[in-house]
Amino acid sequence: MDVTNKGDRHDVDTTPDAPQAAHARRPRPAAAMATHFAARYSVIGIWLTLIVVYAVVEPGVFLAKGTFQTIFGSQQALVFLTMALLCTICVGEFVDLSVPAVFGFSATILPVLVVEHGWGVWSAAVVAVLGALAVGVVNGLLIVVVGVNTIVVTLGMGTLLGGISLWLSHLNTVSGLPAGFSEIALFSVAGLPISFYYGAVLVAGFAYLLAFTPLGRHIRFVGANRQVSKLSGIRVDRIRFGSFVASGTLCGLGAVIAVAALGGYNPATSDSLLLPIFASVFLSTAIVAPGRFNPIGTFIGIYFLATGILGLQLLGLDAWVSSVFYGGVLVVAVTVATLLRRRSV
Repeated sequence: MDVTNKGDRHDVDTTPDAPQAAHARRPRPAAAMATHFAARYSVIGIWLTLIVVYAVVEPGVFLAKGTFQTIFGSQQALVFLTMALLCTICVGEFVDLSVPAVFGFSATILPVLVVEHGWGVWSAAVVAVLGALAVGVVNGLLIVVVGVNTIVVTLGMGTLLGGISLWLSHLNTVSGLPAGFSEIALFSVAGLPISFYYGAVLVAGFAYLLAFTPLGRHIRFVGANRQVSKLSGIRVDRIRFGSFVASGTLCGLGAVIAVAALGGYNPATSDSLLLPIFASVFLSTAIVAPGRFNPIGTFIGIYFLATGILGLQLLGLDAWVSSVFYGGVLVVAVTVATLLRRRSV
């Protein structure tokens, strides 16, 4: 018995460096912090690098005040639409393909009612928002209550609304809104249109809701695991249904702001919003909270992508560069963030 114990002790003593080797393989605190920081903010670093490169290559154009006003003053519709998509993604409904079409439907209703039917602009704006909200209700009923597949419902609804919008507009741009209506979107505050601040407030409010309120925690729980959430007493179906209603409402509000800024709308442009919306939302998983969809990361991603695309266009590249940039940067950025996050574990 003693021999066995000695043998056991001998076996242990012959590998005295094993604990030290294991400890050496662990990242040092400083290295771990650096990796953690890089995983959260590497895209911001790439964004700053892009700005420096464009500033060096085209200093007289890219550094002009108008360039930054274009970047930060022209993405408000996209901010509202990405927040609308986040409403459903955060509860686990990852493929809501109807968001651009709901936006286009609402944006078409407003000028059609005003220009072709003589409605007051504010009454038409209310109807436009209510129309988008109604679509959210229908989506929620079909998906949550009836149990139809999310892709089928949202793809079908998006196609249906796209056709209705084209019919309402007679395949043309409908314009001619009262001039004063544009002030709700274009009124200048510190050099930027007030609609930029609408988006910033929306993002900050959404981020606060998710991080610091019981509803936000329930939304995260439902998105992570519906069955466990039900067992915990969370009203999962109510939260899922509410997410579609909220998504439709945000599409309507974004549409009113966009129409006010543009003075009209062409529903044929709605389809072009799908890739920017999804690219910006999925890019958020590589910013601020790696691996999680989040409003702040989405907001940063929108302007990161806008900066990259505008800079390339100023360098003389054609319109195709936007598709390449949206797709390519999304894949690269998320891949890098994933690798950095694995190293930090």
